Amino acid sequence: MVSCSPDAHAPGEPPAQEPVREEGGAATVIPESEHPIREHQLDREALKVLYRLRDAGFKGYLVGGGVRDLYLGRTPKDFDISTDARPGQLRQMFRNSRTIGRRFRLVQVYFKGNKIIEVSTLRSRSEYDIDGEEQVLPSNNTFGTLEEDAFRRDLTINALFYEIEQHTIIDYTGGARDLDQRIIRAVGDPDRRFIRDPVRILRVVRHAARTGFAIEEATFAALQRHRDKLSLCPPSRLRDEVLKDLQSGACRPWAELCMAANLWTTLFPLYAPLFAAEHGDRVRQDLLRIFAVLDRIHALNDGEEPVKIPDHLLFASLLLPWACERFGLPEANVRGSSFHLLSRTIRDEIDTAFGEPFNVQRMAKESLTTLLINLSTFHHARTQGNDPNWLKKKSYYQDCSRLYDIYLESRGVPAVKTESFVVERANEAEVMTVIPPVAEGGGGGRGKGRGGMNPAFSSSATGVFGLRRPRR
Repeated sequence: MVSCSPDAHAPGEPPAQEPVREEGGAATVIPESEHPIREHQLDREALKVLYRLRDAGFKGYLVGGGVRDLYLGRTPKDFDISTDARPGQLRQMFRNSRTIGRRFRLVQVYFKGNKIIEVSTLRSRSEYDIDGEEQVLPSNNTFGTLEEDAFRRDLTINALFYEIEQHTIIDYTGGARDLDQRIIRAVGDPDRRFIRDPVRILRVVRHAARTGFAIEEATFAALQRHRDKLSLCPPSRLRDEVLKDLQSGACRPWAELCMAANLWTTLFPLYAPLFAAEHGDRVRQDLLRIFAVLDRIHALNDGEEPVKIPDHLLFASLLLPWACERFGLPEANVRGSSFHLLSRTIRDEIDTAFGEPFNVQRMAKESLTTLLINLSTFHHARTQGNDPNWLKKKSYYQDCSRLYDIYLESRGVPAVKTESFVVERANEAEVMTVIPPVAEGGGGGRGKGRGGMNPAFSSSATGVFGLRRPRR
């Protein structure tokens, strides 16, 4: 076992456990008397979906993270549902819905307050688990049984199903046992699962960091064997996965686990020479202290006023120790042409070492450069007192000030003002999203060029955006 918390199992001392279950075995059905989940804990809208499925003659199950979190006594962020109904049948049942996805169609059911319940048809296998390097997932092999759906999932603790008829948990993979024993285990053969989709490596670490569970030894060994295959993943997938961890409220334990598993420098090669240098331990601790500040801010989401750290600030925080070591920030006091030269150097290195590997768009890279280069501006301004008026008038003032506050707090100076990260709650009526009916398979006869929208023509003299509908 690989432990990430004091109460998790110690490395090398795995608890007594049953053999890993393989597909084709019988499911364990856990009665209500033997598990902690009660129907009243489920989200009201999720129950509406489950009952409507039942009344229409279909089977519906609460799946994935919702079951896991309820089992652990936590409040789930999402209540996802799987069913034997097909996407077209779901669209007929739920008029307040839309279909998303390309290879595999999911149905999102919308409720008041912009709440979404995602409903998927039970699947037989993932597109990442097909046999053969070039084989394409056939359309007639998409939908599957409850057992097949369980064994296509990444982790045993996410492969549980809760049904509302008998209030039982259905377990094909030993996920309930792993929840009881606080273990993160890959479903099936971990080598095969990580080779087929290396992003699963990041999900193993994420769930271990969030739960404080130990990573099962075979899973951890396979994770280390195949970590280099992360470079084969599409950059946009890696970027999205990293953002989830930075937003999780557990990014410090996530970073600690990545470093323990030698994943950090695989994900972020720009840190490799810094970690290998004489001051490598200091750089690691700088990172962990910054992530502790981010976790403290995200922990405030449980309050009445939700907070959010923008993506570019999260990425800038991740790059902060690298930039400080690489460019002598924030002590470097550069002005005029030297300032612009350093700014261009930072921009070029971000582009090469971070922008390309994670498919970061041009505007985001410009924002990262602005945040990092102005760290020295704020540092030298505040050593002389409060921020000067000329600095407060800059368009970048708010974001750069927030990043510098994160930096200061990571150095032991309480500086982060929580209110600067608060997100205003929009009026519920204004937040409601109106989703027009969408035809199955892509929206009927809509045009492709403008996403199905009509041109901005008008019959008025001036038109809309200068365009007038031509007379016939």
